[in-house]
Amino acid sequence: MQAILAVTVPFFALVLAGYLAARQQLLPESAIPGLNAFVLYFALPCMLLRFGMNTPVFDLLNPVMLAVYLVAALLMVFFTIAVTLSERIALKDAAFGALVAAFPNTGFMGVPLLVALLGPAAAGPVICTILADLFVTSSLCIALAQSQGAAGQGTRAAALRALKGALSNPLPWSIAVGALFSVVGFKLEGPVDVVVRMLADAASPVALFTIGAVLWRAGQHAHTRTPLADYLPVAAIKLFVHPLLVFLLAGAALSLGAPLSGFQVMVLTLAAALPSASNVSLLAERFGADNGRVARIIMSSTVAAFVSFTLLAWGFGVRPG
Repeated sequence: MQAILAVTVPFFALVLAGYLAARQQLLPESAIPGLNAFVLYFALPCMLLRFGMNTPVFDLLNPVMLAVYLVAALLMVFFTIAVTLSERIALKDAAFGALVAAFPNTGFMGVPLLVALLGPAAAGPVICTILADLFVTSSLCIALAQSQGAAGQGTRAAALRALKGALSNPLPWSIAVGALFSVVGFKLEGPVDVVVRMLADAASPVALFTIGAVLWRAGQHAHTRTPLADYLPVAAIKLFVHPLLVFLLAGAALSLGAPLSGFQVMVLTLAAALPSASNVSLLAERFGADNGRVARIIMSSTVAAFVSFTLLAWGFGVRPG
């Protein structure tokens, strides 16, 4: 447990540092979008590019892992909508609640945290989950959120807009380029390699700091007061139901002879146990959903994940190198 805490405490401490820096105005609110853009368009793409280059392409695009994770994500989305949709929570808000229940913070937190805990071999399975969530989970939830009161044509248009948004995200493109480099055996050299490595090394600390700042900003821009019953159950679904579902589905696939290893099952389960993706609060704000509720779900899952994720890693017997 001590070895696991030696890894998880600094990660969550950086999130807290970003939150406190924004709250105390040491980091101006106007600077938060710039930090987010640096991570999203420069640091994280370089980190994913380097992992992609050094990971066998089958580990990056493993169809069995993708299938298991996608089935779990779809079940999570429809289950969360089914249990939260009510007179008080309309379809748009239920859909964004489902997105934060099914979309872990794999980009900003998951890749560096799981690699630190489990080694570079964890990068492939985590990158699989990023691709699934960017292209399928987020597109589906945004389409459902915009389908309220729309005809089938409106739903299809919403889905296409969501997919277009995913394609404009630099993360899948950096993964694709890394996979291509892995296949052809291409390696970066000289000053280009140094620049990419420097940006990649900045990804983890800046991304974690940015998570905290984004969470503070989301709370400031919340326009409604949200009852505990409207957000705590969704945070619990994210932290407990999601990893359990992924573990059961992956374990079933493994028992049926699918080409999965016990290590891959563990990585997928730990990825699902991460807190909700912080940037979903920005999406909720952009699409006119109840961003206050979304922000509280993300905040609750992030705070509670320090304990739940650490205990799950300990339960798996993780021993950081």
